[in-house]
Amino acid sequence: MHVKVLDQRVVERAKARGLDALVYAPHFERLPSVREAAARYSDDDLLVVPAREVFTGTWQNRKHLLALGLDDLVPDFIPLDAALDEFDRQDAAVLAPHPEFLNVSVSREDLAAYADRIDAVETYNPKHWPHHNQRAREIAAEFDLPSFTSSYAHLRTSVGEAWTEFDRALDSAGELVAALKEGVPRRIVRRSGWRHELRCAAEFAHLGWENSYEKIDRLFLSGTEPTHPDHIAYDDRFEGVY
Repeated sequence: MHVKVLDQRVVERAKARGLDALVYAPHFERLPSVREAAARYSDDDLLVVPAREVFTGTWQNRKHLLALGLDDLVPDFIPLDAALDEFDRQDAAVLAPHPEFLNVSVSREDLAAYADRIDAVETYNPKHWPHHNQRAREIAAEFDLPSFTSSYAHLRTSVGEAWTEFDRALDSAGELVAALKEGVPRRIVRRSGWRHELRCAAEFAHLGWENSYEKIDRLFLSGTEPTHPDHIAYDDRFEGVY
């Protein structure tokens, strides 16, 4: 349901693991480039669905939302309620990845306020430790929201470590979006064993890279993010929103 990396090796690994689809939502890339990559790597054996994991809020307290089925651009760094308004306008499926995890997630308080606008909560994530997954399951149950899982792959080796298995065939991005919005029954599946635990540890360790050099590069070396609301691509639609 959610990978950050996409190339031919990722596609081959996904097929070897028996997956039918990947949701591709890289950080800080605008929707057109995500769509282009998804179309390039989709074929009869693997559907790649474009999506956006939007960073709402500030760098210090960013709340991630995963949106599928978007038609128009939505930038990062806008308030949570503004992002949800935009998702509603576009009739997108809205998922809450890694709830209550570090400073990058929606909280219980957020879900209490907006549960009717969230279509599913991630209850297993390879970046989590066991108590994080337990807490996520409790949160989904508390708000009576459907679950999903993903490999959340920032690393190719994580692809196929966890997946969401629906009770019916979904042959297009539109069908997946509809299934999520309708709460279609699904099963949360993951691998186990020491190899899985090592891959989970590698994903968690990758947080150090994301929050050290990569973060410094974004904040100080690379100029305006492609998904910053001030970027020319947004035509001042979000001016004053953040």
